[in-house]
Amino acid sequence: MSPLLVKARPGSTIVEVTPESAGWTHVGFAAHRLAAGEPLHLETGKRELCIVVLTGTVTVQAGDQAWEAIGNRQSVFEERSPYAVYVPLETQVSITAVSAAEVALCSAPATTHRPARLIAPSSMTRSVRGKGANTRYVCDILPQTAEADGLLVVEVVTPSGHSSSYPPHKHDSDNVPLESSLEETYYHRLNPEQGFAFQRVYTDDRSIDEAMAVENHDVVMVPRGYHPVTVPYGYDSYYLNVMAGPQRVWHFKNDPAHEWLMNTK
Repeated sequence: MSPLLVKARPGSTIVEVTPESAGWTHVGFAAHRLAAGEPLHLETGKRELCIVVLTGTVTVQAGDQAWEAIGNRQSVFEERSPYAVYVPLETQVSITAVSAAEVALCSAPATTHRPARLIAPSSMTRSVRGKGANTRYVCDILPQTAEADGLLVVEVVTPSGHSSSYPPHKHDSDNVPLESSLEETYYHRLNPEQGFAFQRVYTDDRSIDEAMAVENHDVVMVPRGYHPVTVPYGYDSYYLNVMAGPQRVWHFKNDPAHEWLMNTK
């Protein structure tokens, strides 16, 4: 199995990536299943946190603030944005499921003591990228225009038979504004859920060159390199991206071998 692929597992913790397990510095990610009434408690420590309510409804308490019964989706494939909560460092957090729920915990190092806040669906920007069989649908949950120290969080739906994160691009060189250095995780969901998609992670010198079949709830780690996704016919793909690095900006470079695709009609 590729060292970049983290397989989903049964139980409350579906998948978990820490800087220590990934062998990098910034990005942390976990996804949890919660039964109705089930709580999840954590402390952010020296990291900021973006809680994304993927499905179901939860109540979130962060320090002395609370948001009751947030979450409006039964499936990540619904054409609506999620609820999310930003939580700063050194904060006690409780997440309690009102109904059966799935939540994502996205984290990165932080130094700023800013207030916790609700990120409502109405505040998120939805857009369409690409054309033809490269069309995909994007929701910016925590973009670089929103306050945070390091985190960038976005979700993408790619239709059946389409490609995404394509033409292949990378963001592993600290060369702003031409390119920024960002670690990244992809949390994959498939519809119907027995499906699979393909993701390749590769560098110019091929010191990394991994092609992976990803199934429902799997995570792909992208420490560096290009990282396109392709979805077979009959299945739709969803993924939640978490990015963080030395600078909180997203500047990417396309693979020169495939740059020509940007100029096709």
